[in-house]
Amino acid sequence: MSAKIRLYVEHPLGVGQSVPLDKGQAHYLFGVMRQSVGGQLLLFNGVDGEWRAEIVQAGKRAGTLLCVEQTRPLRMPPDVWLLFAPIKKARTDFIVEKAAEMGAARIVPVMTEFTNSGRVQGDRLQAHAVEAAEQCGGTYVPEVAEAVKFDRMLDSWDTSRRIMFCDEALAGAQSGLPVVPGPWAILIGPEGGFSDRERAKLHKADFTDAVTLGPRILRADTAAVAAMTIWQQTLGDWA
Repeated sequence: MSAKIRLYVEHPLGVGQSVPLDKGQAHYLFGVMRQSVGGQLLLFNGVDGEWRAEIVQAGKRAGTLLCVEQTRPLRMPPDVWLLFAPIKKARTDFIVEKAAEMGAARIVPVMTEFTNSGRVQGDRLQAHAVEAAEQCGGTYVPEVAEAVKFDRMLDSWDTSRRIMFCDEALAGAQSGLPVVPGPWAILIGPEGGFSDRERAKLHKADFTDAVTLGPRILRADTAAVAAMTIWQQTLGDWA
């Protein structure tokens, strides 16, 4: 019997390992997906790879799964973070989902001078990252970090990690990404762009590389996907 449902769990996985389901997971499997005892699905926890499991107990509020065999080992993403200025709710959700799908190891909301979004709901964004990993076949879920202010982020930055700074002011210019191995981060600005002060500070730092994403200024959510694509094809696991 083939398993088509994938579920992220915060529990160790291994041969013969019993995995309890919480209320939300039980509702999804037994209420929404209409699964029952004997059904099979795929589990991953970001540590132990992907496992085929069988449903051994099913209830409205709880259930139990039993790990049968490993189907895939853990595959870690490249060491690249996505830093982005939050935008409107649905489009911020989109950025987080696509970053998880495209192989970001960590996702960090950054509050810039022109950021026009209010409070960032970290738990909700983390849930979107989990859902994206479940749907795209990933075995790792990136952490969605707490929002940080631009200056604090840059002033405390570990300079061993280079920043690919997507500068909308360079639209139409020639600026390629240097092929420098090691840890990286991609920085996407807000809908209004970076302020002159922020742009100057980024250009002054010796650990940043300003790049263009083509001849047109892209929306923030489109820019995140374009930047991840460029980095992955140049330095990541798409190369």
